[in-house]
Amino acid sequence: MTATKDALLASDRAHLIHPLHNKAGHQDAHVWVRASGSTLIDADGGEYIDGLSGLWNVVAGHGRQELADAASNQMTTLPYCSGYTGSSNPNAIALAERLARMTYPSINRFFFTSGGGESSDSNFKTARYYFRQLGQPEKTKVISRQWAYHGVTLAAMSATGISGYWPMFEPRVPGFSHISSPYPYRYEAPEGISPGIAAANELEQKILEEGPETVAMFMAEPVQGAGGVLVPPDDYFPRIREICDQYDVLLAADEVITGFGRTGRMFGLEHWGIEPDMIQYAKAITSGYFPLGGTGVNDKIAAVLDDGEDVWMHAYTYSAHPVGCAVAMANLDIIEGEDFPGQAAEKGRYLLEGLNSTLGDHPHVGEIRGLGLMVAVEIVKDRSTREEFAADEKVGARVNQAMQQHGLFSRMRGDVVCLAPPVVVTREELDRVIAAVTSAIGDVLGS
Repeated sequence: MTATKDALLASDRAHLIHPLHNKAGHQDAHVWVRASGSTLIDADGGEYIDGLSGLWNVVAGHGRQELADAASNQMTTLPYCSGYTGSSNPNAIALAERLARMTYPSINRFFFTSGGGESSDSNFKTARYYFRQLGQPEKTKVISRQWAYHGVTLAAMSATGISGYWPMFEPRVPGFSHISSPYPYRYEAPEGISPGIAAANELEQKILEEGPETVAMFMAEPVQGAGGVLVPPDDYFPRIREICDQYDVLLAADEVITGFGRTGRMFGLEHWGIEPDMIQYAKAITSGYFPLGGTGVNDKIAAVLDDGEDVWMHAYTYSAHPVGCAVAMANLDIIEGEDFPGQAAEKGRYLLEGLNSTLGDHPHVGEIRGLGLMVAVEIVKDRSTREEFAADEKVGARVNQAMQQHGLFSRMRGDVVCLAPPVVVTREELDRVIAAVTSAIGDVLGS
């Protein structure tokens, strides 16, 4: 470790609090100093493939000059203005209009935030406002799923279904509950019913348990990302849509990871031909070059926002930030101009095929799954029984460390390797990803 890195980490430990702060987990931290394309470079000069696009967000890759120029040019003309009612800016207007063309046909009105957690909270509040204005103030509850990730603000954390986020911050916000994920590898459906329909029917059961007159929203990622890249069966979301319609429950699609091409379609639910009532997005809309997220609502909800008796008392200082919106517009030029959905579909197939060829028969690989450039490798103790390793064996952490030794930086969900490199990743780099994951699992568990 260089003296420069030593000094940087000493100052880091003295003054910086990190997301998921953990002193022990930060002892061998990387200090990233440069990046280009799909490559990260740390203070020691080590080069790593960015196996998770930062945090699922750097879809256009690092070092895109056109995005830096968009930010710089806007900063020298209008660096900030309020987005509150009575104030607007051309970039926000243009971005909202563009999203209306890009997203689901019925989603035509958009609100901007700084990121995904704020977007979750915005949708929770919008759903409550909507039903209150319709004379149903008791419809406040939100149902989400186990292994869901919707952010970690107090309300978003209450919707997040990864229980490790909860204990230190209890009590959670009331009115949030969870059903099983459509996790085909582990979901056990009753005999005679498909896992997709069975998992979807849990939503109906939960609505009836809570009382349909009290449930406002079902929030779901089209593909669950942080939960381990959980791809639902094809019959799952069509049934979810039916249930939401039957009980007057708003379907909110959390497209923070799946939006803007990552899955092989521009937005995730397009794979199953259904439309949500609400969406939320962040991450890829700017490729991480500027903090920006947002929500979108269908025309029915928008009409209530426009004509409701009461003001929608929800706001953020940085909503509709002109620099963020300028970066987003330039980034969407890249996404559309370079056909990111098509690239993600083709490169995702290549990555899946490569991993299956090297690890498909490995005795400790239970499943290799994915959709577009969202891919996971689930490591198990016993392939035949799907038995998991005990937590104290720290298999996932050991595999993660080994992947870094082979030049790949990514993340684990327990013993699940999660992979989502930038959409601009090359085939040669994907070959290196495949080799790194294969070698790492071999190093820890044998070939």
